[in-house]
Amino acid sequence: MNVLLIGSGGREHALAWSLSSSPLLTKLYSAPGNAGIAELAECVTLNVSDHDAVIAFCRGHDITFVVIGPEAPLVAGLGDALAEAGIRHFGPTKAAAQLEGSKGFTKDLCREFNIPTAAYGRFKDAASAKSYLATQTIPIVVKADGLAAGKGVIIATTREEAEAAIDACFAGVFGAAGAEVVIEDYMDGEEASFFALCDGNTALALATAQDHKRVGDGDTGLNTGGMGAYSPAPIMTPEMIERTMAEIIRPTVAGMRKRGTPFTGVLFAGLMITPAGPKLIEYNARFGDPETQVLLMRLKSDLLPALMATSDGTLDKITLKWASDVALTVVMAARGYPGTPLKGTEIKGLAAAAKVESVEIFHAGTKRDGGRLIADGGRVLNVTARGSSVAEAQAHAYAAVAQIDWPEGFCRKDIGWRAIAR
Repeated sequence: MNVLLIGSGGREHALAWSLSSSPLLTKLYSAPGNAGIAELAECVTLNVSDHDAVIAFCRGHDITFVVIGPEAPLVAGLGDALAEAGIRHFGPTKAAAQLEGSKGFTKDLCREFNIPTAAYGRFKDAASAKSYLATQTIPIVVKADGLAAGKGVIIATTREEAEAAIDACFAGVFGAAGAEVVIEDYMDGEEASFFALCDGNTALALATAQDHKRVGDGDTGLNTGGMGAYSPAPIMTPEMIERTMAEIIRPTVAGMRKRGTPFTGVLFAGLMITPAGPKLIEYNARFGDPETQVLLMRLKSDLLPALMATSDGTLDKITLKWASDVALTVVMAARGYPGTPLKGTEIKGLAAAAKVESVEIFHAGTKRDGGRLIADGGRVLNVTARGSSVAEAQAHAYAAVAQIDWPEGFCRKDIGWRAIAR
């Protein structure tokens, strides 16, 4: 069967890497792809915001299944257009993708179906937001309601920082995403990433992971889209996994079905593990980046039938097997990230890095310029490794990083530190 993969990041390279090993696959296309994906798939120029063009491509290339990687096409309704055209796909409808497209939507769902999360308020103007802020304790979290590429969340440690964050949102710093603001209580605990495939009725838990959102070592500096991750997350014990399924995932699936907007695809729950148990920070309606890289390094089963089952409503017939070892990924980013990244710089040494034991290198923001590999984004490479422990996987990953010749790139030096410190 022919498969079209939508997207161009590290998540999509990891998906392409996993899908390419499926015995069901005849040919893999990617739109637009990147320099790494091009080694596994035929990359095509396709305006994914033009749904008719995507449908025409699918019909012209006998595409059996479409995997939608990033959130923007989902929130824009690409899944709905494909469904109307009779093309099977992985990913939720536009209505269901509001779980990621609007933080306020998700908070309201949590309130309606008693899903544990932080107390909150929703606001459409700065004055009412600041009035609410005046009644709250500090620290507090200010969020742009819409899609902001992982950058629309400000953890304010002073009232002045919170007010500045509110002003920034309504001043358009985060574009349309900041037209509405969610203010929520700060939660103490340890963060974890939890994934479950869903077909509208059934939810199938995947392996756990822990992301590193802050740009600097020791979890300092600005929030980013993710500077590294590892799987499994030690804090997600079997008991915590079951509590997450029972208290958060299954009530969400049931609630979305009850509302008439059943969720199909993958639910990515950002969790805070508090003394009282797991609480939902927010949902994403697609695979995480860079969590996908470490999850798929550990997946022993064929990914493609599992993704298709979410579309076909047959997820109850799927079982997945996972390797018992650890996977860890280090994100190499371009200087300037998470602000304005320096693009167009040359990256060398990837062949040597790839020879390090148990390492795979996933491209997140690269392109080819003749024979040169060029940085073309903020997060540029995911240096991913497996090992018998977090420390061993970390050692393999950083040994590979050391082989990469890219003076204009940087990475955190402590990915996996929480697990190693346990």
